[in-house]
Amino acid sequence: MDSEGGAAAEQAERDRLAALDVLGLLDAPPDDELQAVVRVAAAVAGVPFGTLNLIDADRQCQLTTTGFEGGDSPREKSMCALHFRDGAVVHVPDASLDPRYWRSAWVDGRLGVVRLYASVPLVTAEGHALGSLCVFDTSPGELAPDQLARLADLGSVLLALFERRRRARVAAELAAQLEERTELAEAVLSTIDVAVVAAGPDGRLTLFNRAAREWHGEDADPSADPSEHAGRYDLFEGDGTTPMVRERVPLHRALAEGAVTGEEMVIAADGRPPRDVVASGRSMSRADGTPLGAVVTMTDVTEVRARTRALEDLHAELAERSRELERSNSDLARFAAVASHDLRSPMTVVDGYLELLEEELQDGPELALGWVVTARRSARRMLHLTSSLLDDAALDAAVRERALTDVEELAREAVSDLVAGTGADVRVEPLPHVACDAVAVRQLLQNLVGNALHHGSARADGGAPRVLVAAEHTGGQWVFSVADDGPGVPAQDRERVFEPFTALGAGGGRGHGLGLATCRRVVDRHGGRIWMDETPGGGATVRFTLEASSSS
Repeated sequence: MDSEGGAAAEQAERDRLAALDVLGLLDAPPDDELQAVVRVAAAVAGVPFGTLNLIDADRQCQLTTTGFEGGDSPREKSMCALHFRDGAVVHVPDASLDPRYWRSAWVDGRLGVVRLYASVPLVTAEGHALGSLCVFDTSPGELAPDQLARLADLGSVLLALFERRRRARVAAELAAQLEERTELAEAVLSTIDVAVVAAGPDGRLTLFNRAAREWHGEDADPSADPSEHAGRYDLFEGDGTTPMVRERVPLHRALAEGAVTGEEMVIAADGRPPRDVVASGRSMSRADGTPLGAVVTMTDVTEVRARTRALEDLHAELAERSRELERSNSDLARFAAVASHDLRSPMTVVDGYLELLEEELQDGPELALGWVVTARRSARRMLHLTSSLLDDAALDAAVRERALTDVEELAREAVSDLVAGTGADVRVEPLPHVACDAVAVRQLLQNLVGNALHHGSARADGGAPRVLVAAEHTGGQWVFSVADDGPGVPAQDRERVFEPFTALGAGGGRGHGLGLATCRRVVDRHGGRIWMDETPGGGATVRFTLEASSSS
């Protein structure tokens, strides 16, 4: 036999053994029907002995016998194993005279003394030879053709019983698998926190899982008419107040339309908190297109909707508070501007009269002159404060558009106003053009240079203050700096100096504490950052950033 033929024979044997195994007959008690067929076979042949032999891989199993006690024997000693694959009925009047069998253990006395021997091979419709129906006697004899035909009929009966058993086993296995899957499906449906509802093709309910029962407060009622479902199970539209009609119920929409996706509704069962749910589902049908019904899943989005509504309410509240804050800031800015203006006018008059009085008392009593000088100093401080308030309020008085501006020109204008007649050394290095609010940036530079001059005037050597205004391009933006050579500001106070009404450093309490706070507001409005460093060699350096323009 060539290799291909050998491989085919091995595969055929594996298939035969698999067909035998699926019957579940080996090593199992025989059915009454099988025993009856063997008895009838012996009676038809008119012999005392009969057996149903199944041929396994290496043994012959006498499943049921009549006239003797059967058992297992090696396959190579089996008489039936010699010819059971052939499919033809074998009839031997005297096995001791047949060269095929005369040396068999069943013939020579080792296992038996078979003489008359007839065997009907049991071959399935698929061609798998499972064994044989065998009758025999210890005396020679001969069976009539009619007897052999009836034995063949009984072989067909055995094959029919085998097939029925096979189908029963397969059906039992399928039923077990179906039961296992059903149990698994029921476990899943009971475990998940998604409600599942199903209906038959007539719209009547067939299934509520655990979540659906909890949400509705009852189980599915197949007897309820579909038109009653919305009211019976307390279904409302997404607004939570409009009762649903049958045509809007997602389950019935899935039946009518084939599918429904993302439909919002509210389940408001009596005695239970309302639930906002999102429903999706589709209709179902058999392989031949026959309708089976529809199934819908519902997800609880109550907490999500509550958070959404809370966020919407909070957003509305914040928007209203923002509008109130804008109105308040606008009112405050107008009040500060008016108050500063109204205060500055009389204070200017007071300062003027005090100046005249100071001149009149130059040769008068020293005590009175000191009082006037002190009063005038306080008046000037009040004028400075009101001017700063007016400048700070002006930031909110109007929103000015940004335009490409020569920052160097703004800086030189600010310096010119501040250093005239002071002897201070203020140097302005080349500065770029940037898109900004020119009025606000001029005020920013004027405040920073003025602050630098104020601190530089407190130099330990008493010399004239020196101030440097510069800029460098880095990281897509301009970093401007205003450096003085005064006593500097302690590291722990360099952030606090930008807070309103904070006065530190040289000069004691002479500052009113609004200049740097106003500077921060200007820089913040331009989307930049402002901070203070130590000047190398002594002093303080204020730096701020402005976004670089494409043409700067």
